Amino acid sequence: MDILKNNPYLAGIVHNLPESPGIYQYLNAEGTIIYVGKAKSLKRRVSSYFNREHESGKTRLLVSKIADIRYIVVNTEEDALLLENNLIKKYKPRYNVLLKDDKTYPSICVQNEPFPRVFRTRKIVRNGSTYFGPYSHIPSMLAVLDLIKHLYPLRTCHYNLLPENIRAGKFRVCLEYHIHNCAGPCVGKQTEEEYLQNIAQVKEILKGNTQQVERMLYRQMQELAEEMRFEEAQRVKEKYLLVEAYRSKSEVVNSALHNIDVFSIEENEEQSSAYVNYLHITNGAINQAFTFEYKKRLNESLEELLALGIAEMRERYRSRSHEIIVPFDPGIELKDVVFTIPQRGDKKKLLDLSLLNVKQYKADRLKQSDKLNPEQRSLRLLKEFQQMLHLDRPPLRIECFDNSNTQGSDPVAGCVVFLKGKAAKQEYRKYNIKTVSGPDDYASMQEVVRRRYTHALEDGSPLPDLIITDGGKGQMSAVKEVLDELGVNIPIAGLAKDDRHRTNELLYGFPPQVIGMKQGTPLFRLLTYIQDEVHRYAISFHRQKRSKRQVASELDGIRGIGPKAKADLLREFKSVKRIREATFDALAAVVGQAKARVLEEHFGKETQGEKA
Repeated sequence: MDILKNNPYLAGIVHNLPESPGIYQYLNAEGTIIYVGKAKSLKRRVSSYFNREHESGKTRLLVSKIADIRYIVVNTEEDALLLENNLIKKYKPRYNVLLKDDKTYPSICVQNEPFPRVFRTRKIVRNGSTYFGPYSHIPSMLAVLDLIKHLYPLRTCHYNLLPENIRAGKFRVCLEYHIHNCAGPCVGKQTEEEYLQNIAQVKEILKGNTQQVERMLYRQMQELAEEMRFEEAQRVKEKYLLVEAYRSKSEVVNSALHNIDVFSIEENEEQSSAYVNYLHITNGAINQAFTFEYKKRLNESLEELLALGIAEMRERYRSRSHEIIVPFDPGIELKDVVFTIPQRGDKKKLLDLSLLNVKQYKADRLKQSDKLNPEQRSLRLLKEFQQMLHLDRPPLRIECFDNSNTQGSDPVAGCVVFLKGKAAKQEYRKYNIKTVSGPDDYASMQEVVRRRYTHALEDGSPLPDLIITDGGKGQMSAVKEVLDELGVNIPIAGLAKDDRHRTNELLYGFPPQVIGMKQGTPLFRLLTYIQDEVHRYAISFHRQKRSKRQVASELDGIRGIGPKAKADLLREFKSVKRIREATFDALAAVVGQAKARVLEEHFGKETQGEKA
């Protein structure tokens, strides 16, 4: 209330607001509308902005910017909802949700002209023409246009077919007439009355009333058959079968479900967005479908956004449905409209279909966003990982350990580091196991973890947000013992493999529990990559060490043979066995007589020079 105490002008407006439903507008010092809202009670709703502390920083900022308040009283909450939606679109206030509807989807136009044409368009011209759509699913629009083309011979030309022009013989039939796609109204071969009857049926199809058209065609077919006009009856039958086939493909539920709106909503917290899907059902078929995005500004609730979406779509599509299917109560009342939250049956099937559409739309938008900002995708996966393991923060730094040895010989370990979901190879580290004899994976793991985090604590190096062991419960417990010794609290997870050595399950907690994780998901692929990477890194280091020991161990022990001489010998003779068998002269040609003599003595031979 400090703002109202210090601003008598605003206080006077707030205290004198009516209890009626309406919309309110907040203006800044420049007189620009910065927020539009609706209310069942203007006085209670507007007062709530000033008489309490708001958690959202954006809301506090909005309140601090308010310099003036305007309001409009309306009769019902429905009127307030519609007026709010219109004013938001008109003024685009800074703190209101932003309707992200940048796509211009095509519609089907029935042109207002003599002998109307029917065609697709993205441009709406207010000239009395009738528009159906827009169609967000282009194949559906093409399917209905194809049906119309096969049912009715409508013209596609741009002639001005006024009666006097036709009578004057200004036009000639075109190819469309000759291939039976047009009945030739331009030369008087089809009357306008007959043509308009076809257009009336076209409009019924575009409204989704295919069942009504089908019944009419069936009745017409029967009448022609009774009059023995079998050829005409056959042509009508072909049309009837086309409509029946189209209806059977487009019908998703029982045809008794007619004139129903379906809405669903899906939130995207990362981008402060919400997606709303709208379906209109006519005779059990989807007649209209549209999905759009709202960008949040003031942490609006899903109920508020769904209510705005309902107002937007019903106005845009001029829907007068008396039933609206929703996933939850949007908290609004509309005149002569019932809100249904189905639990089973055909209506639940429609809601599930709408939810499927909105989830797919969300997935598509995320894919587009990931292409533009790959780091965002990684952060989303890490947040998902955080929620899965109930971590305090996303694991931006993950360190994973693995051991490698051959029956206890040449024991080594590797540590790989992932920063923000990406391999940070410059921070990988190799470890020779120093204190463990024999094949003891648990003791080896403890040695490496102890060395790594003792040094990290001494140097002030960053500690990981999560440690992953390439192994099960035993490895996790071994790591936990060391961390407890060091007094370090770092979450520990384990990745276990199946019999085919493939990543199988994620373990977490003490005692470790299997965390349900669907295979094939992006997060599963990331964890599989981490496990494969640490295994590759550790085993490649082990192979290097083993190879070095096997190939060069005998030369390493010879006093007087340095690294360069050793490299020259191996390059020339390829193996220690061949060096042992080489003559003095052959050795001397590579490393000189002095070193050749050292080699001869080491391998237990008499020097060739002495024999000479």
